[in-house]
Amino acid sequence: MSNSAPEDEITIPPKSKRLRHENEEDKLSDLPDCVILHILSFLNAKEVVRTCILSKRLNNFWKRSPNLVLHSTDFTTFKSFTKFVSKILSLRDGSIALQALDFERVGSIEPHLLKRIVNYAFSHNVQRLGISVKGDICHILPCISSCRTLTSLKLSVSPKGRHNYGRTLFPKSLDLPALTSLHLGNFAFCASDKGRTEPFSAFNKLNSLVIDNCTVKDAQILCISSETLVNLTMRNHSSDLYKIELSAPSLCTFAFTGTPYQKLCGSNLSSVKQVNIDAEMLSNYTEPPLVLLSWLLEFANIKSLTVSASTLQVLSLIPDLLKDKLTSLCNLKSLKVQLKPLSYGLSMTLRTAKLQKEVKAGSEPSSPIPDGIVDFLIQNSPSAEVDIIDCSRFGGSFDYLPPFPVSSIFPQFLQPSSRESVVDDLRQRIQQLEQAVLQVQQYIQLAHEEISREREEMSAIQGHMSMLSKTLAALKRQMQTMGLWQ
Repeated sequence: MSNSAPEDEITIPPKSKRLRHENEEDKLSDLPDCVILHILSFLNAKEVVRTCILSKRLNNFWKRSPNLVLHSTDFTTFKSFTKFVSKILSLRDGSIALQALDFERVGSIEPHLLKRIVNYAFSHNVQRLGISVKGDICHILPCISSCRTLTSLKLSVSPKGRHNYGRTLFPKSLDLPALTSLHLGNFAFCASDKGRTEPFSAFNKLNSLVIDNCTVKDAQILCISSETLVNLTMRNHSSDLYKIELSAPSLCTFAFTGTPYQKLCGSNLSSVKQVNIDAEMLSNYTEPPLVLLSWLLEFANIKSLTVSASTLQVLSLIPDLLKDKLTSLCNLKSLKVQLKPLSYGLSMTLRTAKLQKEVKAGSEPSSPIPDGIVDFLIQNSPSAEVDIIDCSRFGGSFDYLPPFPVSSIFPQFLQPSSRESVVDDLRQRIQQLEQAVLQVQQYIQLAHEEISREREEMSAIQGHMSMLSKTLAALKRQMQTMGLWQ
């Protein structure tokens, strides 16, 4: 194998441009090695190689980079991505310790490639490891368990198959004595004793924990027990019913996004000072999650509460809520309400509920914040500062965007022009494409909010976006060549 940079997987500037660049003032090459390596650590591996081949002095710096960010989305094909990864691992300076490796592969990954990546990381004493793949990773879990230097671990595993929503079984024991940060996506925790599962108690230095779309198997209680845990984030979009038992005396921040159907209880949670909740509801689940109110009772001593407008809508579905006396939130100093478009599921639930005072049949709520809910939350802390934050990026949900038949835009270009002037016709079509690109970008941004449930739709929209952008660029280049477009 060649000992040169893996240039065939990235776009290389023409030699004339590279020579001209080298003759110009090169401030980057004048910096000390440690500073250059620090700058390169903020780039993904493809950008690092591309940067280093532009200067003779930097030519081999990519081999010494302490961080590797390898994402398949940075490449046009999976084949070129796999070839690039293979060359990086083969040609990188093996004497340089690897501080961080972040690997993401959209679509199924070959088991031997994943194992090679993990073995390389651990043989070079990696400290921060992120793996986001689709498929089975059971064959790499023993390797992970043997890493004594790992301080941060992110494992996000999507199951194979279009309609397979199974989750990877989390090992009952992982020996990671230095671990301080753990992020798990799409795992199932198995029962260990009397219907309980306690997967995190062995991590004696754990400071931050993210549990994303995980569940329990053959258990009724998920116990999160840690003397050192400070930050806990949970994301869940299922209606799995189980109990979450918190035993974390150092916990300061709790954040939740999704459908709150799991009961939450804890002992010695007085240390929690900040709670963030972005609650939703599934369209096929008509009963409001009563546990949401009980969560606020558990975190009785918090000083800061951030909720989304959808959280307040979910609370408003609880029967006779405003008639009850809240027995918590007596120390609240700040309440922030984030306004953003409601999800499809919650919108449908609100329509179905037909609340006479707030929702007209078949329409959205007249106000994003239900009447009386804010006053209900601050009734024991009337001096708390209330901030209403508009987080809507495009002023509304998908309903606010006019319908646009993306799939029919290209057949229109095959139709004969009805204009006498070809130039005027091309200009009009370019303007139409520009509007189409902008609109599809809006759909993509909004689709990111629902990406966990709309992966296939997201991929289709992005494909249309790519086609639109390429067509627009080609038309503009042609008209610029003709001198008809500036």
